[in-house]
Amino acid sequence: CFVGPPGTGKTSLGHSIARAIDRPFVRMSVGGVRDEAEIRGHRRTYIGAMPGKIIQSLQRAGVHNPVFMIDEIDKMGASSVTGDLASAMLEVLDPEQNVAFMDHYLDLPIDLSHVLFIATANTLYDIPEPLRDRMEVIPIPGYTEEEKLEIAHRYLVPKQCSQHGLGEDGLALTDEAIVRVIREYTREPGLRNFDRRIERIARKMAVTLSVGETAPEQIAEDDIPGYLGPPTYIP
Repeated sequence: CFVGPPGTGKTSLGHSIARAIDRPFVRMSVGGVRDEAEIRGHRRTYIGAMPGKIIQSLQRAGVHNPVFMIDEIDKMGASSVTGDLASAMLEVLDPEQNVAFMDHYLDLPIDLSHVLFIATANTLYDIPEPLRDRMEVIPIPGYTEEEKLEIAHRYLVPKQCSQHGLGEDGLALTDEAIVRVIREYTREPGLRNFDRRIERIARKMAVTLSVGETAPEQIAEDDIPGYLGPPTYIP
């Protein structure tokens, strides 16, 4: 179970693990889901009955040993009418029990022991203790300023250049400019808003070039307010 703030790359890490071990990747979000039948399936006596999300995802993967990501496991709901989702999850994640997982629709034991389950959560406090006991918890901390600077140079700026047709060197930001964006325009442990700010700079640069104006070769620290407006945060 990867536990950390939003935007720190927990889901992306799951994709990378699947790519590294050459297995199909399937993802299921359980945030806000309250019905136990979403996991265990409906009994066939009901109209519109269908297998649960676990079996559907395995069917979609086409193999019995995919990397299976369960997103937002800390945001599962419990309902007195539709059952306790966390208790249904115990059978899925417990290696002693998931050898013969019973889906109500199929009514046959399914072996889930070969599946690599990865869960993600923002906090541990909302995960029930018996469920937390089944998981190996790996904390994913927020990024430091130095890490964000390096990630911007290696990934975020080239990505936005590519998406906005600026070419490889179309968007050159000085270290001081990037640090100013980090300090004065984002205040988050993850990277989502930081990526959006760089995207806004790239978009304005693309507009400048598209109307035939000359764009600066390098964006310095003092140029940032011209692209992003007045600072949102005062360090």
